[in-house]
Amino acid sequence: MIHSLNEETARKFAQIALGHVGQEYPNAPGHVMVEDVDAKTPRALHPAFFGSFDWHSCVHSWWLLLSLRRTFPNMHEAQAIGDLAEVTLTEENLAVELAYLDRPTARGFERPYGWGWLLYLHHEAERHKDKAWGARLEPLARAFARRFGEFLPLLTYPITVGTHFNTAFALTLAREWAQGRDAELLALVDDWAMRTFAHRSDYSGWEPGGDEFLSPVLTAACLMSDVTTPDAFQHWFDALVLSNGWIERECHPVTVSDRSDGKIAHLDGLNLSRAWCLLRTARALDGSPASELLRSHAEEHLTAAIPHVAGDYMGEHWLASFALLALLETS
Repeated sequence: MIHSLNEETARKFAQIALGHVGQEYPNAPGHVMVEDVDAKTPRALHPAFFGSFDWHSCVHSWWLLLSLRRTFPNMHEAQAIGDLAEVTLTEENLAVELAYLDRPTARGFERPYGWGWLLYLHHEAERHKDKAWGARLEPLARAFARRFGEFLPLLTYPITVGTHFNTAFALTLAREWAQGRDAELLALVDDWAMRTFAHRSDYSGWEPGGDEFLSPVLTAACLMSDVTTPDAFQHWFDALVLSNGWIERECHPVTVSDRSDGKIAHLDGLNLSRAWCLLRTARALDGSPASELLRSHAEEHLTAAIPHVAGDYMGEHWLASFALLALLETS
């Protein structure tokens, strides 16, 4: 592929994220208030994850920073990442984050997008054996894992929008965390995914939506590629989007008309997340004729989106994370 992760790109992404994980404003808190005392600043509410415009973007920007520190330990920014993490991902700060979940009004806080990203951050943090970040994040991760365990039995139908409420994307991240850590959650995710998506075929959804950053069908494919055997997945994916021509007919890079509009800027993220999904699915179908088709479409989406990771803050505060997801799949 033309696009790949190298140190130059890693440094650029790290500089972007270092510039906003500690930037408190502007801020869009997902905070429910029931009395005057609940009116607090983002930093007071979330001392670990107050930056990057919103809680979930801050969480996955920290995932980006720690991932880059591990992948490029000798780059100049690696030291800055470690230093900032030491004073941000502290026991005290994370205890406040954990206590926030005890609020009766926080039952749906960041469900499920932020839940999945927090588990993915913990998964990455544990890889840094020279630091205690994984141990410090574990209580928070376990709390969100329990929330997944309580929520999935109640979720009669999947949420297949292309925004933060998408179920399949969050479960793909959560499932990776659960492997080797939480056998009960892993089994629950797999069973729910099979009951929900295994019978689906002949996709003809009206995507993209005008403010979406996830593909409903490709996120479902990512999840199913993890929970089924390669042969079963190949048959399922063929019946879903290959035999009806959806990939070749509809799965092309989308146009972004105004990158200063936060919702419309989501579409740059759609190009990036589609690339990630297409590459993951191509890996699951490796050796089949479809795998090269998917990689080609992934390359088109990366070409359309990578130049716009930096620019306006409405995209800059989160797009690099999705670019990194995709570029990690190219190696």
